[in-house]
Amino acid sequence: MPDATPSKGPRLGIPGLLGIAISIVLLWWTLRDIEFAEVVTEMRDVRILPYFATIVLATLTFPIRTIRWRYLLRADGEVLPWTPLWHATAIGFTLNNLLPARPGELARPFVAQRLTKARFTSALASIGVERLMDTLVLVGLLVLATWGGGFASDTTVAGLTVSTLVRIVGVVAGIAMAIALVLVNWPAHAMRLADAIARALLPQRWATKAVSIIDGLLGGMDSLRHAHRFMNVLLWSVILWLVNAYSFYVGFAAFGIEASWSAALMIQSVIAFGVAVPSAPGYVGVFEFFARAALALYAIDATQAVSYAVGYHLGTFFPITLLGIWSLARTHMGLREVAGGADGTDGTEGTEGSGDRH
Repeated sequence: MPDATPSKGPRLGIPGLLGIAISIVLLWWTLRDIEFAEVVTEMRDVRILPYFATIVLATLTFPIRTIRWRYLLRADGEVLPWTPLWHATAIGFTLNNLLPARPGELARPFVAQRLTKARFTSALASIGVERLMDTLVLVGLLVLATWGGGFASDTTVAGLTVSTLVRIVGVVAGIAMAIALVLVNWPAHAMRLADAIARALLPQRWATKAVSIIDGLLGGMDSLRHAHRFMNVLLWSVILWLVNAYSFYVGFAAFGIEASWSAALMIQSVIAFGVAVPSAPGYVGVFEFFARAALALYAIDATQAVSYAVGYHLGTFFPITLLGIWSLARTHMGLREVAGGADGTDGTEGTEGSGDRH
């Protein structure tokens, strides 16, 4: 098929500008009552060994994501090789770190399409299933965090108690999972309905294209129909977030914060949900804001909390970014090509890439 990659590079656009504005506001709020010199002093006193372990554990979550992705994404039922999916993962998260508007969310399926037989729409849908599984696991870990205590039971956020917020997120995630299960278990009915709606509302050519895209999206959710694959996805999702939570917990020791394992589960979940907010590249400002807010629940001093947030963020930013840059070089792709190409992919069967696939 012809190359789907357009020549244009990434554009900032309104989402990017909005994200940068939100990051600036949240960063100002986070630092408004903090003496920067005290933050620098706290970071200079960091304990090197636990800090290094924190970075290693946080970086380990990216290979774990790739392992999980292999259970989610198939091409005509075929298990895809690990290496190209790793490149797609590393490049995607690197783009999120370097560019506004989170282009990595589309770069991952674009690179997977280029390097494997996967369809763009199927890869995109598999990432949607990832997010759904992440939400379910994070809600479960949030429940454990609330059981673990460490903060007042009547603590409120935006007028709602923490337990109420957990229940709301859990109900929303449960509804989304139920809808996904209905779609993948009755795909013929879903496709007939989609076809009828598309042909009633769209011209013939666009309707055919829309139905093809929906078919690819359903294919990306296929793992939900297979008990063995579903359980493996769930298992690796739990492993992923436990390893990530442990990185936050070890980080407490690095910065001399006395907080329990439940606080690590809490800060992880608050940040994971919080970074869904539009932000500047690398979630700057948003990460620090939600980290400080989560640690405030456990009465951690604001300066110590901000030092921890900045130190953790900086330490975990560079390894995956450098790995992603290496993957770009290894697959002979450019930053502009991937960021722009993700926006222009046509959602058909992927072409064979020229990079490393073994």
